[in-house]
This record gives sequence, C-alpha cells and structure tokens, in this order.
Amino acid sequence: MVPEPIITFESVSKSYSIYDSPGDRLKELATFNRLKRHRDFWALRDLSLQIGRGETFCVIGENGSGKSTFLQLVAGILEPTTGTAEVRGRVAALLELGAGFNPEFSGRENVYLNAAILGLSRAEIDARFAQIVAFAEIGEFLEQPVKTYSSGMVVRLAFAVAIHVDPEILLVDEALAVGDIYFRQRCLRKVHELRQQGVTILFVSHSMGDVKAIGDRTLWLDQGRVRDLGATDAVVGRYLAAMAEKDAAYLELKPTALPGQRAAVQAPEVVRHIPNVDHRHGDRRAEVIGIAVLDEHGRPLASLEPNARCVVRISARANEAIGQPNIGFMLRNHLGLDFAGTNTLRENIELEAMAPEDVVTVDFHLDLPELYPSAFSFSPAIADGNLTHYKMCDWIDNAISLQMGHAEGQVYGYLHLPCRVEVNARFAQPEEVPHG
Repeated sequence: MVPEPIITFESVSKSYSIYDSPGDRLKELATFNRLKRHRDFWALRDLSLQIGRGETFCVIGENGSGKSTFLQLVAGILEPTTGTAEVRGRVAALLELGAGFNPEFSGRENVYLNAAILGLSRAEIDARFAQIVAFAEIGEFLEQPVKTYSSGMVVRLAFAVAIHVDPEILLVDEALAVGDIYFRQRCLRKVHELRQQGVTILFVSHSMGDVKAIGDRTLWLDQGRVRDLGATDAVVGRYLAAMAEKDAAYLELKPTALPGQRAAVQAPEVVRHIPNVDHRHGDRRAEVIGIAVLDEHGRPLASLEPNARCVVRISARANEAIGQPNIGFMLRNHLGLDFAGTNTLRENIELEAMAPEDVVTVDFHLDLPELYPSAFSFSPAIADGNLTHYKMCDWIDNAISLQMGHAEGQVYGYLHLPCRVEVNARFAQPEEVPHG
C-alpha cells in the first residue's frame, strides 16, 4: 500500500469515439445514437493504482500508449469512461504547449488568467507576480501577445506560473523538451526542490535519464494498459530492453558466417563470477558469464581511485552462432544514470564470429579521471550486430559496484577535466607563427 495516497485510480478506462467523417457524427446525433456511426478507441484500459503524497511518479511508454490521457484524467480535464479517479489536492498542470493561455492576451494578462484558473486570488497573484516573472525570464515580451512567443518562451511562462501557485500535485507532460538546456536544468532543480517540500509530481517523458534522475516509481503504459509498475530503475531497464528488441526486429542483421566444424574456442583466461544481477535481459543466444574490475597486474580492486588505471574484464559464451559479437559495458553513477560506456566496436575492435560454446574474454583498459567520491556500477553486455543494427543477447544491470575514492583536490560537479592554467598569457599573432 502507498502511504497516504493523494491519487487513486480504480479500474479506470477511457474511450474516445472515432468517426470516419464529420457527417457520420451528425448522422449519429440525428438518430439519437440509435444508429452507431463511430468506433471506440480505448486510450486507457482498466488502470488501477495509488500515488502517495510527496511521491515523484513517472510515466513512460511509446507515443499513443495513453500517457497524456492519464495526466488529463488526473488534471480533471477528462472524465473516465468507466471506473473512478480520485484526486485530493490542488493540481498545477504543464501539459500541452500553451494550454490555458489566450494567444491574444499579453504574457502579464495570461499570468493572472492562468493563476486565477488554478485557484489564486488577485491579491495572491500580486504577491507572487515578481517571482513568476523573474523565473520566466522573458523580458519585455511579458507585455506582448503570447501568439508572438516562441515555443520555448511559452513553456518558460507556463512553468513559472505552475510552480508558484503552491501546488500539491504538479503534472509535467514532456513540455520541458522544447526548452533550452539552461532552462531545463533550472526546471529540474526546481522539481527537486518541490520534491523536498512534499509536492507530488507526475512526470511524463521520453528522456530515460530524466526519469531515472527524479522518479521514485515508474508506470510503463503499452497500448493503454499497464505493462509494468514499480521501482524506476527496474521498470526503465525492462522498457529499454523491450524497445531494443522491437527495434532489432525491423533491422536486417549481417548474415552469420562461421567456419566449418571446429573445436570450441576458449579464452586463455576466463572470469566466471557475476557479483550482482539487478536485472537481466536479452535473447541469451550468447551470455555474459563473468565480470571483474582489476588493477594492471590482474588483481581484483576493492575500490576505484581517481587518476588510476584499471581493467574491466568481461567473459562471454556463445550458446548459438553469433555473427557479429560486440561486448561492452555501461558505467553508472549512484543515481543510476548512465555515466559512460563503451564496447569493442566503439573501440574499433571487431571480434571473430562465435560458434556455440565459444568463450571470449575482453579487457577494457581504462585511465580513470578524477570523479567525485561515490559508488559506480558496471553493467556488462554482449550483442549481435553493428553499432546501429543489433540484437541484444545479454545485458546485466549493475553486475559489480565499487566506491570511488577521494581525489587530492575538490571535484566540482561530476568530474575534474584535465586542465593546464596560464596567467597573463597571450596567443602568438599570425605573423609570429613560423611557416614551413
């Protein structure tokens, strides 16, 4: 059970009537629905869930899966066709671009209009107007009609209003995707602040990085039905795996070309231990059988050190013929975000085709930069195909995790870039550069 649910859906379904032509709608109305001229499109089917107060709840899925319909039901814009949707608390919604704005009104007028719709009095809007304008940063355009705004400016103003009406529930539906990187970063920081204040946030996005950064739980919708619901890392992992498999079904892979009958190839040294498996996916035509993080002499590392060298060793076995094996790993930070990664093809290493029972070991020699002290995990994988046309054979989430030690100096942000500093220097003028 979710503690203190603020949103409760019980067997909610939403249907839209689809007509082949406008005339069919009129004919159906003329017969008072006795002659059905439409077909039903079910955007959502039998959705039951609870969302707790203060929870950041993300919704993912392909286009047309019902994500926006779900948020519109929470916002009260739509009513369920069947079932019940109960929402307790003031809702501020950033849904369709410019929704709730009158394009003929100025930005100032739309601030007052939108905030009044969300339940604020004139005095409350007056008290918060300066903060809204400061966050939006649209300058003199505040006095211009909204129809003259760019899409990014509309989002700036809409988001500024939404976060300053003291919402108990904030809905964000992919609108931030049209903003510039500076404003998106400010918005995401504000989302984190609202989380700390106990605001419930429903966030729809195709950016899995953003979802993993802020989501407590994630709902995966597929053709209007719940495909998965649970902890964000696990749901996103299964979603990405399904998308990779779907994409691979449309791609033509290089035909398998293997030598004739021969003995299975065995690597001289093989890792046969996987410390941890959070989630695993792939068709298992080949599989990772071991991963280790070692020093330059092949000794297992207990931790990572800034500016040190290490070796990520991955062993994999083919269960079926693999025409284009590609082995690699993803490095993740403590938030579960994909921090860095590589694979054999990315490093211009083409592995030989593998026959069943072949075992190969790949060593990735890394020069670690100065990273901030935190836990980092390695997720190994083997695929069949090239960098764009491939099928995932085996992927293991967070197979091994190590702590990064402290750097000699302060690390600002995520890593310290190699840097050489000069003071009062100047560049040589073109006529001073020697020729020949």
